[in-house]
Amino acid sequence: MGTLWENRAMAADAWKAHAALLLVQLNYGAYHVIAKLALTGGINQLVFCVLRDVVALTILGPLAYMKDKGSRPALSGYFLFSFFFLGLTGIFGNQLLFTLGLNFTSPAYAAALQPAIPVFTFLLALAFGTENANWQRIDGKAKILGVLLCVAGALIMALYKGPALLGDGFSDLNLQGIAVAGKPAPEPIGWLATLLIDAGVELWHLGVVCLIGNCFCMASYIVYQAPLLSSYPALSMTAYSYLFGAGLMTLTGGFFANGLSDWTLTHTEIACVLFSGIVASALNYWLLSWSNKILGPSLVALYMPLQPLASSILSRIFLKSSLYLGSGIGGGLIVLGLYSVTWGRYKGERLALPSQRRMSDYMKGQSSLRINDPLLKVLYNRGPSHLASPSVFLSRTWHELSD
Repeated sequence: MGTLWENRAMAADAWKAHAALLLVQLNYGAYHVIAKLALTGGINQLVFCVLRDVVALTILGPLAYMKDKGSRPALSGYFLFSFFFLGLTGIFGNQLLFTLGLNFTSPAYAAALQPAIPVFTFLLALAFGTENANWQRIDGKAKILGVLLCVAGALIMALYKGPALLGDGFSDLNLQGIAVAGKPAPEPIGWLATLLIDAGVELWHLGVVCLIGNCFCMASYIVYQAPLLSSYPALSMTAYSYLFGAGLMTLTGGFFANGLSDWTLTHTEIACVLFSGIVASALNYWLLSWSNKILGPSLVALYMPLQPLASSILSRIFLKSSLYLGSGIGGGLIVLGLYSVTWGRYKGERLALPSQRRMSDYMKGQSSLRINDPLLKVLYNRGPSHLASPSVFLSRTWHELSD
């Protein structure tokens, strides 16, 4: 009966995790819509990242202290290094490299490279043993097929627009390019651009490298935190990661922001920063970590290509922009891919169940044997660990039989 209830609880947690990941993508979709409106006259993107992370930290820190007080393991050098690595990759490196890559290339190219996140995540999860995929078995084929479907769907949404399914196709023209509009590029971009141009490096190529690095950083963040979640609470892990990530981002912003004018915000910019820090950063990263503990890094990453679809749907609802065929086809492929990976995991667990049941039945049978022979009783009670020393085993057995 206990096992039945445990299985039901695990299934309920799995459904909650899937719902949480869908909420995360909807939150990011809303964030993209708000950013398109709020950053038109725009805040310096580096300053925006600093303030967003600081807001997230002020939310996560107190919540983690109150919620996980008394249940957190003691901090050790291993945990501190892990939190620093998570902050460096998933927060600081992820945000900064995306900003650099976006400014050196284009929004379309940045969107086209984002499907690399689930690919990198799946490969890293295989390398670290947090995911398995045997091509010879049907469950392994389903997992690999699911990853390919998600990547294909994301590429279609990024590269193929198609005719408008909803809307006239003209009402959203004024929204094009708003995501990168605003104040001049952050100082590290201008400084770095001048240095690289003088060295003969093409900025487009550097931008591609930055975007690939952004995808790899996010994949590393998701995969590296997965084994840590078995021994450390998700909320506290997220808070510590943001402590290091926000610290690194603040140092970068303090050195390279153009001046006090960049830190002066309008009411619209303040609202955008608050939403980004509370919802798109604090809440989303916490839900990502909690879902990672239940579903694993591969499924967490496979939900990320749904962001463009969520953004398109919310843009259609609130901004009356058009919804195109490419978004519909790509979103459908991503949903099929998620189902394929989930089914593959379920099938893999079912294939492993018979051997586990046979072992469980064997152990239950052994424990229920009525052992009447004295010698067999001594052998059963002592177990195989004493057979390594025959003389000691025989001596103790003789004394027990004599008694």
